[in-house]
Amino acid sequence: MNSAMAQKLLASNAGFGSLVLRVPVGLILAAHGAQKLFAWFGGYGLEGTGQWLASIGLEPGYLMALLAGSAEFFGGLALVLGLLTRPAAIVTGFAMLVAIFAVHIGNGLFMANNGYEYALTLFVVSLALAIQGGGRFAVDNLLLKRVGGH
Repeated sequence: MNSAMAQKLLASNAGFGSLVLRVPVGLILAAHGAQKLFAWFGGYGLEGTGQWLASIGLEPGYLMALLAGSAEFFGGLALVLGLLTRPAAIVTGFAMLVAIFAVHIGNGLFMANNGYEYALTLFVVSLALAIQGGGRFAVDNLLLKRVGGH
């Protein structure tokens, strides 16, 4: 990776704000992904999630469950660490857009009706992190030093 590309991908002038956004949102996303992938925290695992996704028209369901679960779990862990923050934020943001439009949009805004407010909040935080990067306390800074970009 060349220095200019590394600078665009990894550099961030954001301070503590990114850390405050990254850690709790990353943990929440990772937990939701763990429900889909491993049936942890009361989730249905790949098989059950895949069957449900197929039932709402997202097919092949197993593959969609694997993609969604992986985006949330691994993207969430990457956000917690601030590791490749921008790509992780883009992937998790995309997963939230799919959730909004494939599952929640017809139920209105509010979570009480299985609406899209929570997925929208996670999307907006992901978008903010994609724009501003991981901030001062991110593994991205260590990577940037290794490639000579900082």
